[in-house]
Amino acid sequence: MRRSEARELLMQMLFQMEAQNDFSEKACAAFRSVYLERSSQIDYFNKVYQRFVSNRKEIDDQINAVASGWKTSRMARVDLAVLRLCVTEMMFLNEPDVPQATSINEAVDLAKKFGGEHSGKFVNGILGKLSRKGL
Repeated sequence: MRRSEARELLMQMLFQMEAQNDFSEKACAAFRSVYLERSSQIDYFNKVYQRFVSNRKEIDDQINAVASGWKTSRMARVDLAVLRLCVTEMMFLNEPDVPQATSINEAVDLAKKFGGEHSGKFVNGILGKLSRKGL
């Protein structure tokens, strides 16, 4: 499994967790057992999940700070899941082999693939602001 495929699964899991209001380890384990049982990306997947759960409020605060006229509570769930995934990577994963631009580009691609007509632009705008802010 490639990193981009793991990102897609993470986004789907974060979407599901938001929809069910269940960010528990049990929910993550159930998702993981179905989609990532023998994946080469399991360590990455677990690291992103743990960092997100531990820092969810701070991640949402960063998104809210630059999302003019929007709050995470009002955002489309797909857009929110994509943003949370990318912001988690930007803030809490210090992996030199993954440039921030790569994370942002893949996030925009996920938003275009799974979101609404304007999701790609919306996600790109917010992540661009966060990147320029030095996140």
